[in-house]
Amino acid sequence: MILWLAAVEFLCGALMFSYWLGKAARKDLRQVGDGNPGAFNLWQSAGYHWGLAGILLDFMKGYVPLVFLVESGMLGRDYGMTLVAVAPILGHAFSPFLKFKGGKAIAVTFGVWSALTRFEAALAYAVILAVLLAVFSCYKKGKYASREADGFQVVVGMAMLSIFLLVSGYSLPFWGVWLVNLIVLTYANRQAIRSFLTGKGGKLPRSGDGVTL
Repeated sequence: MILWLAAVEFLCGALMFSYWLGKAARKDLRQVGDGNPGAFNLWQSAGYHWGLAGILLDFMKGYVPLVFLVESGMLGRDYGMTLVAVAPILGHAFSPFLKFKGGKAIAVTFGVWSALTRFEAALAYAVILAVLLAVFSCYKKGKYASREADGFQVVVGMAMLSIFLLVSGYSLPFWGVWLVNLIVLTYANRQAIRSFLTGKGGKLPRSGDGVTL
């Protein structure tokens, strides 16, 4: 049963709503910015209405199926929950609908943690990212840093979420979700992190160069 649920969750996560919305808006997101088929590029290329729709749909595909399973009691707080919970994140990052390339899994990450912790961990992650953004903004004297800095913040923020999980006393299966989520986010943002740490901003690869929201 757990394997079937994980497979269904993987396919839900693999639904590339932002990319398809871009197609509906006659925009190929793989040819925009860093080639990321996610909500950020959708927002940039087609406008905020499309971008917000992409963010909402990517969030909901991580939240709705999982919250149903959790609240209905079909999932316990064991390692079966870990497998099912990470499936939509992996599905988004390695979508079979895009030849196993996908997005950076940020919106779906918020959806998963909202479902697992009744929004607590998702809110904590949002606060951490807001603080990191404020720190970078102060450092840059109110100017936008870069996409590379954004990718770096996403990964550092997920790493810092471990403090919240520790203080809140979450069990090991939740830590399993966190670990896989951190690995996926790190992999998805690897080019951004490398560019940020080496000071080579603006040289992210375009479409087809790997996992790129």
